[in-house]
Amino acid sequence: MISKEDIIKRFIGYATIDTESDPNSNTTPSTKKQWDLANKLAEELKTIGMQDVSIDDNAYIMATLPSNVDYKVPTIGFISHFDTSPDFTGANVNPQIVENYHGGDIVLNKEQNIVLSPDYFEDLKLYIGQTLITTDGTTLLGADDKAGICEIVSAMEYLINHPEIKHGTIRIGFTPDEEIGRGAHKFDVEKFGADWAYTMDGSQIGELEYENFNAASAVVKVKGKIVHPGYAKGKMINSMHIATEFINSLPRIETPEHTEGYQGFFHLHDIVGNVEETILQYIIRDHDKDHFEARKEVMQKLTNELNTQYGREVIITEIKDQYYNMREKIEPVIHIVDIAEEAMKQVGITPLIKAIRGGTDGSQLSYMGLPCPNIFAGGHNFHGRYEYVPVESMIKATEVICKITELTATSAKVE
Repeated sequence: MISKEDIIKRFIGYATIDTESDPNSNTTPSTKKQWDLANKLAEELKTIGMQDVSIDDNAYIMATLPSNVDYKVPTIGFISHFDTSPDFTGANVNPQIVENYHGGDIVLNKEQNIVLSPDYFEDLKLYIGQTLITTDGTTLLGADDKAGICEIVSAMEYLINHPEIKHGTIRIGFTPDEEIGRGAHKFDVEKFGADWAYTMDGSQIGELEYENFNAASAVVKVKGKIVHPGYAKGKMINSMHIATEFINSLPRIETPEHTEGYQGFFHLHDIVGNVEETILQYIIRDHDKDHFEARKEVMQKLTNELNTQYGREVIITEIKDQYYNMREKIEPVIHIVDIAEEAMKQVGITPLIKAIRGGTDGSQLSYMGLPCPNIFAGGHNFHGRYEYVPVESMIKATEVICKITELTATSAKVE
């Protein structure tokens, strides 16, 4: 179907363009360098023959592949993001190609002794004999989600070149700033005009997800009082000590490193402090809506208890919801998951239907009126130096996209 050489060339062409997003920026996109890939993608879509190609003032890209059947079928979409995570540098990405992976250690960087090993990353053993694209150990790779973009563009090009494959109208969309939680914020669902869509933003081959975390952020500001330490008795209030009380009062095992599956957590991801002020930044996650609300209540109750204990307002906790579990919006239209599952089976993939321990643009888009399950893009170990993607997984994801469009045209006719 799609040649390995074409997939590799296209993906590396995207991966070597720095598109790291910035959570501290108020612009959209959050970094100017995201425009470099956005503009390239818009031109490439025109070149391969896509119609209605647009890129708006915020770098959101949309395009259409018109229907080639003479009856009405639902309009479906495929969506990916072109920014990369600010968790690790995306500058000067230097992809390495490992042909016929032998199953042992991969030396990413000899000088710095950086090794990608199946002893630690056991998923590598799934891809023995395949072609892997890795980092050189000094940057992330960007398979999250440039692999998804590569697969969507490759699938559209294949469908254009093979009109014998019947399909309805297909819309595609590429977004900035997904990695900082803003990918769907300015996505024009009405303009996109699809009945439903799929984000190509999962990991391991076969993943099919329509559940994700409910998510909130919490900023905990602890106020102390600074006086000379030699004369501090009864006067000094050390905000760092109070912050430590707050941290230790939350359930110790309900953290990311102790949870899996459907288990939620409190995650302290940043702390800055001195005697006078300490700021804790948390994320709160849970698949169950009631448990999610209870977690927020726990943090607020703890805040109130410590304020009472100290006899004044020493802690202010601000909690903001970020996104919700898309399951509520997908279950009424579960046939869109069934189509994706059948598409995987027909191209020889065993579907892995599971809940996302995170979120995607699709979770927000589902609540904006565009039901949007998530499909694998193939990459592993996102957001760091050990990121890699099997080329064969990208090829299979491309086949899944094409098969979904074909099945929709044959099984979802609009009467």
